[in-house]
Amino acid sequence: MWLASSRRRDEISRMAKHSPLSKLLCDLVSIPSINPSLDHDNLGCAEEPVTAFLEELSQKAGLRTNRQKVIPGRDNLIVCLSPMKKAKQRIFLAPHLDVVPASLDAFSPKISKGRLYGRGACDTKASVACFFQAMLDLSLSTNRPAQTEIVFVGLVDEEFSQSGSRAFARKGPMGNLAIVGEPTGLQVVTAHKGSLWLQLETHGKAAHGSTPEKGENAILEMHHALDILFNEYSVLLRSKNHPLLGSPTLSVGKILGGSQPNVVPNRCTVDLDRRTIPGEGIDTVITELKDLFQSLGKKAPKIKVSRRVPCPPLHTDSSMPYVQMLLNKARRRKTCGVPYFTDASPLSAGGTPSVVFGPGNIAQAHAENEWVDLNQVERAHSTILNFLKELP
Repeated sequence: MWLASSRRRDEISRMAKHSPLSKLLCDLVSIPSINPSLDHDNLGCAEEPVTAFLEELSQKAGLRTNRQKVIPGRDNLIVCLSPMKKAKQRIFLAPHLDVVPASLDAFSPKISKGRLYGRGACDTKASVACFFQAMLDLSLSTNRPAQTEIVFVGLVDEEFSQSGSRAFARKGPMGNLAIVGEPTGLQVVTAHKGSLWLQLETHGKAAHGSTPEKGENAILEMHHALDILFNEYSVLLRSKNHPLLGSPTLSVGKILGGSQPNVVPNRCTVDLDRRTIPGEGIDTVITELKDLFQSLGKKAPKIKVSRRVPCPPLHTDSSMPYVQMLLNKARRRKTCGVPYFTDASPLSAGGTPSVVFGPGNIAQAHAENEWVDLNQVERAHSTILNFLKELP
């Protein structure tokens, strides 16, 4: 098991001695669970040590655990708290265990002025700590749900392709609600945008740079397409609106064209990040782009989907009783939407209504000096625990 050195653990204990929750969060942050697909320098250890750490704590508390194979060496952790009687409902607590890359120094948690600093502190080890500690606390309580099974699901690979949530949604089981841990500032999120990656491709005719008139410049052809995207298409996107998410967006993230200055380029590609709102899908987006590019005739760019993993938007009915119950415990009047993609979408597509909730500010996610407000962490834990206690 990969944990901080004994000296470091003693230091963590001194920093967090006032709160078992802070101690748990420090322990989690100290494990460099960098997503291997992003860990090009091989600095981390993937999710397995976090999975093993939480698995051991669960078993010591008498909770039933199981592993769900996702990727070789990377398993979803499933921890179950059975109800007092026969289960009729099921609630999932579903944070992810992986983090984005950082130097190993970033995995030495520090507490200063009510903030805990370290990679993953905000995204989403804080949610892991809150959800898991709430489940442990409830397991010791006499006020346990009579007919609701509570399942903690530590998901792998959220930061790359969400293979953990996709596998869980595919293999089951399904639940009545999944609370996905992300830094929402303690807001209850019922909608977020989808993510669609597209690539445009234009072709020309190569020629010597000294006689460009003998060639056809693929970059110039792409320029005409980009002009349509930045003008006509921007107007079209702004005309669409979702009450919680606003308008869909388009970002040009990458352009490649040509081989060297003295050769007229015969090929150019542009990679697009299209954020979708409910009601939009791959087919509708491609159709509207083809319609816009009709004015370019035969020089219109080819359009293809560059990432085949489906990332549809999330839209969960905020009037559902369990959503309203969580809103009440979070002391919020209404739900909200966010622009980023989460594991809630695959889980929802698999048949489990899902919301997003957790401590922290999304502005801190992936930041160089990532931190989370410990007061928010305590409040998130209290919210989840009180929610669980009220389940039937």
